[in-house]
Parts: sequence; C-alpha cells; structure tokens
Amino acid sequence: MRRIVMLGLGMALYALACSTGSAADGITGAEHWVENAGIRIYVWEKYADKPAGKKVVILAHGSATAGRESFDLQVPGKPSYSLMDRLAREGFDVFALDTRGFGRSTHPDTHMTTAQAKDDLKATIDYVLKLRGVSKVDLLAWSWGTQYGGMYVMDHPGTVEKYVSYAQMHANSPDVARHRARIDSFRATPYITVPEAGWKPRFTSMAPAEVNESDVVDAFAKAAAKVKTATGPQLDLATILPMVNARLVSVPTMLIHGQYDDVADTDGLLPFFAQLPNPRKAYVVVPDAGHMMHLQKGHRLFQQEVVGFLKDAAP
Repeated sequence: MRRIVMLGLGMALYALACSTGSAADGITGAEHWVENAGIRIYVWEKYADKPAGKKVVILAHGSATAGRESFDLQVPGKPSYSLMDRLAREGFDVFALDTRGFGRSTHPDTHMTTAQAKDDLKATIDYVLKLRGVSKVDLLAWSWGTQYGGMYVMDHPGTVEKYVSYAQMHANSPDVARHRARIDSFRATPYITVPEAGWKPRFTSMAPAEVNESDVVDAFAKAAAKVKTATGPQLDLATILPMVNARLVSVPTMLIHGQYDDVADTDGLLPFFAQLPNPRKAYVVVPDAGHMMHLQKGHRLFQQEVVGFLKDAAP
C-alpha cells in the first residue's frame, strides 16, 4: 500500500426520542421521528455513555437501503462492520436517517426525488441541532446520499463542520450508465422489491470476490430484502446528473471511495475535487473495497480515514 498525503491543500490517496436500548459494549441506540410537512422521517441514533457534549455526525444513505440497514449492520461475531458503532466508540453522537420512500419513513404513493431527500435531511439536521444544542454537525454521505447531501451542503454550509462524500457517482460512471438503460422500468413504478439474491451482486460488480466475506454479504442481503426500494433516486441519477456543483461545496471535504468502485473513480472525481474551494480537503482511495466499502475488507481503513478526518482539529 502506498500513500501520498498533502494536508491543507491536501490529498490522501491510496493507490493500490423514542425507544432506546443498550448494547453489551456500552453503546446505546435510540429511535427518533422527525416530522417534515406531513412526512414522518425515521432517525436511528447511537452513542457511547451519554450523548451530551459530543460531536454530532449525520449519515446519509444511498439509493438502495435505508440508514440503519446501511450503516449499523450487525454481523454475528464481526462487530467491526457497523460504522455507527465505530463512530460511537470514537466519541461521536451518530444519527442515520431514512429519507422518505425508504425504511421506516413515510412511503409516498408517487416517485420521490433527490430534492425531497435533501429536504428530509434538512429537517433531520434541524431536529438534531435543537436536540443536542449544537450549531454544526459533521455529515457523511454514501452513493446517492452524496447528491442530496452535497445539495444540502451547498444550501446550508453554516450548519456543516466537515463533509465526507463517500462513493460519489459521476455522470460517466459504469453504474449510472446501467441506470440509463432501465429508465422505463424505473418510471413504471415508484418502488421495487429486490430479493436477497438480487442484493449480493452489488458486492462484486467490479470488485474481486476475495474483498468480501460471505456472512457479511448474507447479513446485508437479508436486511435489505425486508424493505421496498424507491426508484425515484434511480431516475434522477439517470437523468439529471450532475446535481452538485463542487465550487459551492465550501466546507472542509473528504472524497473517499474503494479501489474497485463502479460508481466512483479518479477519472470522474479528481476534476470535482480540484474545484472544491476549501483548502482543507482530502481525496482517499481505499484498497480491498468497492462500492460497498464499509461492508468489505477495506472497511477498517475506511473507518480509520473517516475518523481521522473528522477528528483533525488543525486550523
């Protein structure tokens, strides 16, 4: 593994409240519901000890599965795969929302949009700012989440301390090209149901089988198959990219993706990175990982880079 680091103008590149419950390791989970113009948004929170006085991190999920299933997957005997638990152990107060159309949140009868997801994210952040008495949060967004997350940062930079854009797609990525070929099927229905077997190829689209652990893939597929998947995000990805203007993302930002990601790659994202105006920025490519990096063998390095970026207090 080879690493190049430039901080400041920086670039880090790897080239190769409702109900609560306490876990055995002292991490507490709590459910919240946020109202947004008639939409009920489910928010899952995790923290160690007590939430008071901690830095707050918001997690924005992608176009396939909701927040809790994406970021707090519990795999028997392999606790390291929960990003929320890792962040909680590092001292953060962590929240993951389900946008409308996903998970436990309201499922509209018609197609939902990326712009509406941005509004749900805003409602969630407004709620958390008031709940925890803080003025800013850190934001980590994955895949499609980088679109509504990036749109939020453009519109409300004063509420975001740092932004991590993970597996951000671009208009020419192979996965987006596949979306364009399925536009008619996405328009035909606002939701689809994907069986367990249908989720597993996402781990090997461009990634070799050895970067995955079969029990982790099985656990994710089982969790993902329990909920409907909205098709509105797929329509937006196929028709209106780019949705984020790098020049308007003014906060300290990290772009991070896996070596084998079929959505994010250096050809498509280095130009975006170059246009980010804040000199505190980093670009990281993690080996042994694809688009599902937080659930693949590169997940520990991914977590390490995210934690380091969020904790860095350098001016």
